Amino acid sequence: MRTLSLAIAAAACLSAQQPPVENAKLETRTFSGSIASGLAQLGAGPFWAAWSEPIVPARRGDMCDGRTSDAPIRLEGPTALVVLVRVENSQVDQLRVASPDCRVDAGGLPFYWLTAVPVAESVAWLKTQAGARSSDTPILAIALHAGPAAEGALDDLVAAGQPDRVREKTAFWLGSTRGAHGVDLLKRMLATDASEKVREQVIFALTQSKEADAMAVVLDAAKNDKDPRIRSRALFRVAQKAADKQARDAIGNAIQNDPERAVKEQAVFALTQLPEGRGVPMLIDLARNNADAAVRKKAMFWLGQSKDPRALDFFAQILK
Repeated sequence: MRTLSLAIAAAACLSAQQPPVENAKLETRTFSGSIASGLAQLGAGPFWAAWSEPIVPARRGDMCDGRTSDAPIRLEGPTALVVLVRVENSQVDQLRVASPDCRVDAGGLPFYWLTAVPVAESVAWLKTQAGARSSDTPILAIALHAGPAAEGALDDLVAAGQPDRVREKTAFWLGSTRGAHGVDLLKRMLATDASEKVREQVIFALTQSKEADAMAVVLDAAKNDKDPRIRSRALFRVAQKAADKQARDAIGNAIQNDPERAVKEQAVFALTQLPEGRGVPMLIDLARNNADAAVRKKAMFWLGQSKDPRALDFFAQILK
């Protein structure tokens, strides 16, 4: 009896992952074979097909504008994601991701709900779409899948042979969704990747991570990266995301010690990005006391742009 109850509960849980579908010719199909062959068997379209997979832990918020009237407010986020595919002329026309609580209006088209799609098959099919589409939805969808299949696919998508566009977008979602695994991979990319554009995106991606050591990697890059452009970009992100003292220390170190003038100037600008005007006192000190005339000039320029009362007082004093 207990086994039967558990089976019923499991079936109800699986059914609950299907979003409410309106204005559609709805059919449920049991998955077999591959997603590519399954979509081909459904015809040339137009039609919608969809399936559900477990979502990466700790994903917050629903991925839709409309919710069902009786849908719960999920304080800890959804437990599944829904992959929605529109096919027309035997080609994938649209690809979207949503939460199971989203209301779906299929516009009168056939809507096929695919059950029991293995996670590995979902990820493998989405991976084929990652380079074929200009949007990053396939990469986002992979990143939201729970489990090692998704991590393996993301690892492949940032490999050196992939287009930089794909690698940059994948880096972002590694930082946003994949926790410690994402930070470890981004750290390796920052240390070894040959593309400056990709490495710049890695800096940004690290600031999107909630892992405690992600910002430490950015701080280290601001001080030690061999590329002046990466040091400059890291300083900008540090000012926006790091703890106040960490940011001020990193910026001050760059102004004092970085060998490249462009990095020093970027560090002065980074002070303007500190929240709540916290960089203004340092800018005033630089304008008054720094031995480098170019640094003093930059500090005075950004003070003039700030419209901060403390900056106005400073200018009033030096103009007396």
